[in-house]
Amino acid sequence: MEPVLLDDVLAQVRKALESNDIQTASTLIESLRPADQADLFWDLNDEEQATLLPQINPADAADIFEELYDEDAAEVAVQLPLATLVKIVNEMEPDEAADLLDDLDPRQADAVLAQLEAAHQIKPLIAYPDDTAGGLMTSSFISLQRRMTCGQAINAIRTWHPDEETIYFLFVTDRLKRLVGVVNLRQLIVAAPHTPLAKIMDHDVIYVTAETDQEDCAELMQRYDLLALPVVDDNMHLLGIITIDDLVDVIQSEASEDIQRMGGSSPLDRAYLDTSIFAITRKRIGWLFLLFGTATLTGWVMDSYSNVLGSVVALAIFIPMLIGTGGNAGSQTTSTIIRALAVGDVEWSDAFKVWLHEFGVGALMGALMGVAAFGLAWFWVKDLQLALTVGVAILCIVIWSTSAGSLLPLIADRLKIDPTVISGPAMSTIVDATGLIIYFNVALFFLDV
Repeated sequence: MEPVLLDDVLAQVRKALESNDIQTASTLIESLRPADQADLFWDLNDEEQATLLPQINPADAADIFEELYDEDAAEVAVQLPLATLVKIVNEMEPDEAADLLDDLDPRQADAVLAQLEAAHQIKPLIAYPDDTAGGLMTSSFISLQRRMTCGQAINAIRTWHPDEETIYFLFVTDRLKRLVGVVNLRQLIVAAPHTPLAKIMDHDVIYVTAETDQEDCAELMQRYDLLALPVVDDNMHLLGIITIDDLVDVIQSEASEDIQRMGGSSPLDRAYLDTSIFAITRKRIGWLFLLFGTATLTGWVMDSYSNVLGSVVALAIFIPMLIGTGGNAGSQTTSTIIRALAVGDVEWSDAFKVWLHEFGVGALMGALMGVAAFGLAWFWVKDLQLALTVGVAILCIVIWSTSAGSLLPLIADRLKIDPTVISGPAMSTIVDATGLIIYFNVALFFLDV
């Protein structure tokens, strides 16, 4: 199927709506894939959405809701009659339905739940926070019983809900519904029908509890190449499974949050263009004021060493170059270490080795930058002592920046603080002030001031 030009379809949908041809408009939307349906639907105004959604096949409407951001889906849901919303939620996966209902007004959510066919599957999921395994898992899955044979298991798969999310890996429980093993579909197919499941299943199952953080779940699934991750309670009762599509959503969400924090901003809750100017300002202004306050340290340092600047005015020429280089070197290091933490390459116990590694990198880079800075300063001011001051200062600043940049993310992670908050602008601001202190003290050593 060739890629769809959504702008063209959107124009056709709007033209159909203008002529009150609701059937054509709904047919156009139903012909698209779910992700394209959601994109196109969100480009319609509130009135167009409210007109179209009740006319769209409930299964397609459910796909649209599942593709939208949670907050956006809730905004659309409040516009719908109760009967229409119930039909749509009935078609949604239990975990997606639980996320939607959790974002609705409690009275509306209760009214929907009271009429749902699978309310017993959805209610338990609403109790868990969205960023935990319980909030991610679905209760729509097949589990096999340990006393089954392979033939019985295959017959059960054929009989029980063949549209469940995944049957490639099937989890095995005992008579008390406790997780005891896992078997893959290939094993069931190639084994003799009379073979007991207990003989071919893997007893060493990787699992998480309902309270496990979503990042830890994603790391486990990534590390062990899992298509599904079982979620259990404290007594090993199987509650649900997390599927690979949920993992992709988590990775994308966490990456977006980290990138925004690295830029000195709180993460956005929805798509950028759907976030108001006031909401974006609220997300950024706190960080900006914090960085504004810490940036005054630079002015305080310059004021404290005003006698040095007054004696050798030429020192001021090189301040932007020095603190800029230090900030960039520190940011390079923090970005590298934060990524290494994220993929599990380093941890707190590696702190000394990480520092030693970056100290060596900083010394080599600082030496190369120092030689270049010495040559540049000599070319500009023709003063050997000042050129030496600039060269040594940049060596020390780069070593300091890489050393600080190597340890601060590890310390933040150790204190259960997101390491991304000390990267980017925060790192540059810290290095600006401390770099000036290094520069002026090197000047006091080399120059007669």
